[in-house]
Amino acid sequence: MPLRTVNAARYVTPLREGGSLPAVIEGDDDGLYVLKFRGAGQGAKALVAELVAGEIARALGLPMPELVFVQLDAELARTEPDPEIQELIKASDGLNLALDYLPGAINFDPVAEQVPGRLASDIVWFDAFVSNVDRSFRNPNLLVWHRNTWLIDHGAALYFHHGWDGSPTHAGSAFPMIREHVLLPQADDIAGADARLSGKLTRDDFDAILALVPDAWLVGADTPADPAAHRAAYVEHFMQRLAQRQRFVEEAIHARA
Repeated sequence: MPLRTVNAARYVTPLREGGSLPAVIEGDDDGLYVLKFRGAGQGAKALVAELVAGEIARALGLPMPELVFVQLDAELARTEPDPEIQELIKASDGLNLALDYLPGAINFDPVAEQVPGRLASDIVWFDAFVSNVDRSFRNPNLLVWHRNTWLIDHGAALYFHHGWDGSPTHAGSAFPMIREHVLLPQADDIAGADARLSGKLTRDDFDAILALVPDAWLVGADTPADPAAHRAAYVEHFMQRLAQRQRFVEEAIHARA
């Protein structure tokens, strides 16, 4: 399904716990969204990771808030007294990405919250597949909403694509950083997660997800010059990673043991 596009009507409040200074904004549809700014320090690559990893999670049936494109007008900066926020808005003029705001959601507490083993295993498998380095005890990037666990914040996934020439060199990575995963102690069926999830992803899925990524987010000094070639490189990476998934599956099982 194509992503909806909304226009940012009002800047509500910054979320200063995020390194990229995301913010709650109101859209012209009266909805609230957590906006990830294209002009933040991580740049467009973080938005690519957020979009691609988030839509892969959705394809796997994992609980993900809706992602939407957000058109941001630099004029919105005029009403903000904070110079840092003003500069961030101005630098992000144009198309950005946001997650649906989940009202009343609370941050996941790894000490107090228990996630069913099946879901924990599925999330661990997913994060290993998309090379997500940012779901640790220090920063779980999970929310609890209506007593269910929701995945958020995938801008640090696909870490290999920073300075990437488009080759599938990293596709076979065992991803040893999975040992830091906040849900690893509860993931009691990682092999079962592999059996459940690996067959849900196809080349058509990856083609459709990468087709959502705007051309403007796929250009830069450290990327393949042609956006179409860049998309194809991502798709090939994911296909190769599926084919070589036994390495990261075994790494996760070993880390839990």
